[in-house]
Amino acid sequence: MSKPCVALVTDPTSPEGCGDVLAEAVEQLTGRPAVRIDSRHFATGGTARGVRSGDRLRLVVPGQRLDVEPDIVMLYEIPPHLRHTMAGFQRLLHRHRAVTLGTGVDAWRTATRKNLTVERFQRDGVAHMETAVLSRPAPDEAAAAFQKLGGDVWARPVIGTGGHDTFHVTDLDRLEQVGVFYARRGTDWLLSRDAGNITADGQRHQFRVFVLHGRVVHAREHLQPEPDTPCNTSQGATAVHLTPAALDPRLTELAIAATASVGLPFSGVDLAVEHGGVVFEVNVQPAFIDGELDKAAVPYVEAHLQALEERRRADADLGAEPEVGGAPV
Repeated sequence: MSKPCVALVTDPTSPEGCGDVLAEAVEQLTGRPAVRIDSRHFATGGTARGVRSGDRLRLVVPGQRLDVEPDIVMLYEIPPHLRHTMAGFQRLLHRHRAVTLGTGVDAWRTATRKNLTVERFQRDGVAHMETAVLSRPAPDEAAAAFQKLGGDVWARPVIGTGGHDTFHVTDLDRLEQVGVFYARRGTDWLLSRDAGNITADGQRHQFRVFVLHGRVVHAREHLQPEPDTPCNTSQGATAVHLTPAALDPRLTELAIAATASVGLPFSGVDLAVEHGGVVFEVNVQPAFIDGELDKAAVPYVEAHLQALEERRRADADLGAEPEVGGAPV
């Protein structure tokens, strides 16, 4: 059987570099380079298309002079504000039974729009800090929410990434500034009660937990020396890698529950151990940092290869002739 063909569909405008890490993992595991495709060709208004070729899905990308019949399609590193433009492509993959973990349109939307995440957590009883969702609020509405949440909150946009446009607010003057900031950008926003996730030496800390098919595959703790700054590595936090076994069992259970709540097969869950464990958000496509090729990217690619093998076995059991070089889609 020939080596599987993996189409890696990512947005090259993203600064995170996940596509490069995944491409390395693909070649490491399959011995064959991934076919790199610019996701913008498949976004709303793009010129690429997917067509049936026998019992295979064929991806035709005029903008890259590509015509490929992949065994696996990996859809990753799509900026949050552009994910809705990929819904048509996701539905195409789902309709053609493509081997992929990236077809959950509703799950992507729920995890990307933090107001919907909060609603889902409330429905499913996933522990999180009390949160108010604000949509172009009047100053007195925002002030009332701020006071109700104890006067020590974090403000964040409904759609954001990397801790950008996220602010620690502890007084009404700052709240007013933040309200003007979001109003100028025309974005809805949230206020969440501060979790008090501060270490004894004054550092803000939280955990990023990678969940894949209901199990934790990797985790890290973030330590932020500036407690009023988001606890993200892109904002200067230091990451300490943890094995799944070293993670507090409460956080393991909570990360798995949060991922299931939004409906994702793979995620990076941000959470704190304080208050018995609380979730901040569920990341659809968590970024990989140094040291996470083998810890997180490789397991993600392995899950696709396992899905391909399961598809081939299922088709063989049904009497289908296994296709050399790929799984029927």
